Amino acid sequence: MSKDFDTDQLTVEELREIIPQLQQLTEKYKRSEHIQRALFDISELAGSISELSSLYAAIHEIIGQFMNAQNFFVALYEKDDEFVEFPYFVDQFDESVIKQIPAKDLLGGIAGYILKTGQHLFLSEENFEAESKKRNFKTIGKTPVDLIGVPLKRGNKVIGAMVVQSYDKAVRYVKDELDLLLFVSQHIVNALDRVKSRELTEQTIRERTKQLREINDELQDEILERQKVESLQQALFEISEIAASVEGEMSDFYASLHDILARLLSAPNCYVAIINEKNNTLEFPYYSDELNDFIKSRPMSNGLTEFVLRSGKAELIDAERVTDLAVENQLDHTTVNNMIKHNNSWIGSPLYVDGVISGVIAVQTYSKDSKYTLRDLELLKFVSHHIAVAIERKQTAEAIQKYNVQLSRKVRERTDELHQTNLYLKKQIEERKEIELKLIHDAHHDALTGLPNRVMFNSRLELAVANKNRYPEHQFAVLFIDLDRFKQINDSLGHHTGDQFLIEVSKRISKCIRAHDLLARLGGDEFVILLDSFDDFSDVEEVASRIIQTLSIPFTFDNKEMFSGASIGIANIEKGYETADELLRDADAAMYQAKALGRGRYVIFDTSMRQKLLEELELENEFRKTLNEENFDSQIQPIVNFQTNSVLYHEFFVRWIHPTMGKIKREKFWKVAQGSGLTVEIDNFMLDQAVKILQHWKKVGDNETHRKIAINLSINHLSQTRLVNQIIERVKSTNIDPSNLVFEFDENELNLRSTFMLPAIKKLKRSGVTLVLDNFGSGLASLSYLYSYPFDYVKIDHKFVKSITRSKRNYNLIRSVLAISSQLSFKLIAEGIENEEQYNALVDAGCTLGQGHFIESPVSMTSVLQQNSLPAS
Repeated sequence: MSKDFDTDQLTVEELREIIPQLQQLTEKYKRSEHIQRALFDISELAGSISELSSLYAAIHEIIGQFMNAQNFFVALYEKDDEFVEFPYFVDQFDESVIKQIPAKDLLGGIAGYILKTGQHLFLSEENFEAESKKRNFKTIGKTPVDLIGVPLKRGNKVIGAMVVQSYDKAVRYVKDELDLLLFVSQHIVNALDRVKSRELTEQTIRERTKQLREINDELQDEILERQKVESLQQALFEISEIAASVEGEMSDFYASLHDILARLLSAPNCYVAIINEKNNTLEFPYYSDELNDFIKSRPMSNGLTEFVLRSGKAELIDAERVTDLAVENQLDHTTVNNMIKHNNSWIGSPLYVDGVISGVIAVQTYSKDSKYTLRDLELLKFVSHHIAVAIERKQTAEAIQKYNVQLSRKVRERTDELHQTNLYLKKQIEERKEIELKLIHDAHHDALTGLPNRVMFNSRLELAVANKNRYPEHQFAVLFIDLDRFKQINDSLGHHTGDQFLIEVSKRISKCIRAHDLLARLGGDEFVILLDSFDDFSDVEEVASRIIQTLSIPFTFDNKEMFSGASIGIANIEKGYETADELLRDADAAMYQAKALGRGRYVIFDTSMRQKLLEELELENEFRKTLNEENFDSQIQPIVNFQTNSVLYHEFFVRWIHPTMGKIKREKFWKVAQGSGLTVEIDNFMLDQAVKILQHWKKVGDNETHRKIAINLSINHLSQTRLVNQIIERVKSTNIDPSNLVFEFDENELNLRSTFMLPAIKKLKRSGVTLVLDNFGSGLASLSYLYSYPFDYVKIDHKFVKSITRSKRNYNLIRSVLAISSQLSFKLIAEGIENEEQYNALVDAGCTLGQGHFIESPVSMTSVLQQNSLPAS
């Protein structure tokens, strides 16, 4: 049959065969047209839709035009994301619950398989189970009848999946629909990218536009604020200008201030109130008001102005606040009623001049439509400071102008007076120069002797040290002189004679040195000399000898001869000294060494003296540490009655066992205590320990009260009434009967200040304590204490006991004191009994009380406190 044929030539059967083919071809063309239309629509969507959420719904609608897509969803997933997103999900079973699913849960399902492999799926009811086992995926949600899933790819990268599924057996999918979806999916990705890109672009534009709008608003606010600031600065400049003007009346000045203020805030009514000098009246140098033309001065009351004066800060008061202030009695009722009546809004700010309120500036309105704000309050508060300064300057300028008029009249009158004053001032300047020279002299010289003082000497000595370090061949030496017996001369003959003595000493010493040597008085009876440029050190020794010799010659004052002397320490300035204080320290140490060797001599400093001082300082520090830690070796030793073999009392004493030096002798122990000024503290320590022993005995002794314990009390405790009262109060605070305490005083210490000790000792006696004179016979005036002081016991010095067996005189002395004791109501105690011969001699002499190692050895305090019964009597 020819290709070009006439339909009239075809038979009916042939036509019937061609019709299905034509119908199939027609369906194919229609389907192609639908696909082309769908692609065109998708392209149109990419250009017209700006939001992805709308795009997905439109794509769903387009796909539904050429296949059944009632259940349709899109899943998006980027590698390493935690979740698979479902931007579009329409499902008749699972739509309400599926929004996004964690990637780890979803990747094992159907959509996950597509996302992982990038392969499409065509599942039907018939092959579903086989495919799931083959491809190793599981169903999430309800199992569909048919399902088509295709990947969404950007190039070779899978970015998502698109799935249609059917739950109805009447709706089945065919292979053509899979091909259709595969073909459309790439165009959908392009559309997604285009819409997403446009969406991001539009979002960026919107955000940038918003930012620009915010920046513009901020710029407009800043421009407005700057305009306000410029207006404020202009106002302040004008205020400063009118304040600087010396011309014009004050009323015009205040009016100008009002005009300037009105440009900054609403100020139809304004006034200035000033406090008068007596602080009891308000004056109004300026008052401009709509209701009142004039206001006169008035006494201080409870008005608005007075409220600001009382608070000291700017206040905003309106009809609402005025009621609260009335309740607080801050304002009078007249003011309150007027404020409410006129709907007042009032701002007042204090005017500070030099930190003091001098008045108030206020503005107000009488309309309820015009109310002041906190910004207005802050503005007036700020401007008021400048207004206050301007008012002060204007008032000052006005006062100066008036004063200048008066001053010009007086200039001529004062010219002659100034001439005379000028002459007088010249004379005063000359006198002041003389005074300054004298002050400089006095600052560097001793007022009594006229010699250089410590300041000038140290300055010269510093120069000498520097000179020595620079030029080692130069020779310098320092002599430190301390006068002997100056205190006795001053105390016995009076301070006037003491001053004359020091003047004479300075004259004598001056004759012993050369003109270029420097003699200075440091203070008291201490003098120092700086010897400069000598040939040999023997020259220094010769000068020291001359000084000792000349000061040993008797001094005569008021026809009375007196003798003194000098102890001199010499320090040679050697290279290595850095300060004047180091030299004075070493010369002073050598001087003390001279005094210790017997006075009236000189000693040349060597490094061993410094070492000795350092050792003494270290020993003192160790002593302080031991006292603070109460780490002394505390012991008690009884005083025994030979006849009854009973204990009279126990003596408490401390021993110092140094960690490296061993046991410190009693004399050195007390010397360190006195040198460090801790005698009172060591006394208090021993008293506390004694009280602790008495309390222990009271606890274990069935409340026996006859036990006594003694301590050696320093004489320093008797030097002040305050200290005596303190020790009595200390005893009372312990609840210990004072009669259980015994205080022993060393005779040698009493010799130092015996005149001042008697009242204190009598006061202790009246308090109830027992008193003992210790080391009797070691001093110079022992018998005087037996008559004058109320001692209960007297301890004979251990030196007499030690030699009683071989010295008849000591034996007779003890017998004599025993004979006196019966007449003067005291008892004699022999201390230091070391052997039987001493004991027998004492008994033979009539002594009945004694103490010593032969009688009983000391016991440590630790052992005493561990005993559960009283010591044997």
